[in-house]
Amino acid sequence: MKNNISIFIKNLGILLFFYGWISNAQQTFIDVTEDAGIDHQYEVYEGTFGGGVTVFDVNNDGFEDLYITSGIKSDRLYLNNGDGTFKNTFNGSGLEITNTYVTQGVVSADINKDGYRDLFITTITTTDGKSVIPRAKNLLFLNNGDATFKDVTNQYGLEDLNSFSTGPSFGDFNSDGYPDLFVGNYFQEFTGKLGIIKDATIVSANQTAKSYLLENKEGKKFKNVYKDYGLGHKGFGFGGVFTDYDNDNDQDLLVNQDFGYKAVPNFLYQNEYPDDNFIDVSKETEMDLKINAMGAAVGDYNGDGWMDYYITNIKFNMLMENQGIGKPFVDKAKELGTYNLAISWGANFADFDHDEDLDLFVSNGDLNPNCTPMGNFYFENNDNTYTEKGRELAINDYGIGRGSVIFDMDNDGDMDLLVVNQKPILNYAITSITRLFRNDLTKGNWLKVALIGQASEANGIGSRVTVVANGKRIIREIDGGGSSHLSQNSVIAHFGLGATTVVDSVIVNWTGGNTQILTNLNTNQQLEIVEINPPKKESSFTWYILSAVLLAILVIFIFYRMRWPSN
Repeated sequence: MKNNISIFIKNLGILLFFYGWISNAQQTFIDVTEDAGIDHQYEVYEGTFGGGVTVFDVNNDGFEDLYITSGIKSDRLYLNNGDGTFKNTFNGSGLEITNTYVTQGVVSADINKDGYRDLFITTITTTDGKSVIPRAKNLLFLNNGDATFKDVTNQYGLEDLNSFSTGPSFGDFNSDGYPDLFVGNYFQEFTGKLGIIKDATIVSANQTAKSYLLENKEGKKFKNVYKDYGLGHKGFGFGGVFTDYDNDNDQDLLVNQDFGYKAVPNFLYQNEYPDDNFIDVSKETEMDLKINAMGAAVGDYNGDGWMDYYITNIKFNMLMENQGIGKPFVDKAKELGTYNLAISWGANFADFDHDEDLDLFVSNGDLNPNCTPMGNFYFENNDNTYTEKGRELAINDYGIGRGSVIFDMDNDGDMDLLVVNQKPILNYAITSITRLFRNDLTKGNWLKVALIGQASEANGIGSRVTVVANGKRIIREIDGGGSSHLSQNSVIAHFGLGATTVVDSVIVNWTGGNTQILTNLNTNQQLEIVEINPPKKESSFTWYILSAVLLAILVIFIFYRMRWPSN
């Protein structure tokens, strides 16, 4: 009997051990790349540059899809099947012309407001290797509404903008409801090999390029207004991100520059809307960072109501905390625990564990072809300080990482991750393929908000969503791209809410200045908020008549005073 009890207790202990082990093992990210049908490597042209990914719902079926650039190989258009798997529908999609270009970055927006997300893809040259710098045009595709696309690059006035382009970003800097574009350009001229770029070969000032600021003209064409809006800088541009750093309800512009310590540093431009102008405030805000800036994550990590920016770099990244109007940004990376040695590219703020604060993922990878393996970072936010847990949460992949994005691949309410990895040119001890990580962390409650703009941009790009709950105000900006290296996150705002079951309010500040407030909303759902435009104030016809009469009387009075002046 005692032996039976002893055996029972022993088996129970083993059972409890494995139950605890399994339970703990499930509280990680799970690599579902193969099971989900993702089969991708970014193949570089000569070395170093690319690639990116955008998250968008191609066919409006409620499941977010992916477009991934592939460099010298065929890009991927992955349709989400809604069951945790994806299907590559690139062939027959109308996007095959990209095969003749070395593709880099990609972003998506509804440029003509027809209800479907379109694609803009940057390139650096043609795949035949015959082009010289300026090497090639970028590519614009309209969504036909049936998961196929039409090349409208020339139709929209982009055929003459030949360039070595890297990171694109959509935003609505003039608040007219049509998404505009910022495109980072890298070289004006370069005759060497991209795989052997070093400080000594990069410092010549005549190599740096001006970027593009492309204004969307009512969904019919784009016009480069770079000079018109006061943007005169050159630099080894890796793109930028539209963001409202000064809380004045318009979109400013943060520009990331490579080799900032040798050539031209980063820029922060303040939007002077309704004036058609940007002002360079880089120095006074101390955002003229002299680093190798690769990308930027955008988020209010400390919940003070001001957007902060995590800038990726070679060696050490920077977490630039916004101090408010009239005060310079302060780098908090060392103090907060995100000051880790690496070569970093993509970065993504998100509340991965649903505890009401912003965690941080960072995609790392050496310079191809001379690659040393380095794992990705996952920084968990606890009381506004960070702890690196990449290995513990099984997300420290050692591939040659570049762009990364967050989205809810299975509509279960949490943020999953896709990381673009490059194919190594030389021997590399570790498999380097693009990875899809499903988020299986411990769940709290959540809320997702999808915006449907009317006067504003169709998906609310550039707008701001605030959730008020438990005395906290949690803020998200709707991403137009550039907020991770050459990539664009989901445009659906996501909020982790812990034990909260009802939020006090959801506030939407649309780019055009319109504000909407919804109250007493249940968690664990996706809200779709359609913009309601305030009624126009109709001026009284009588007032116009009265004004005209008074003006006429004033004119007659002045006329007589001038003709018959008093003695």
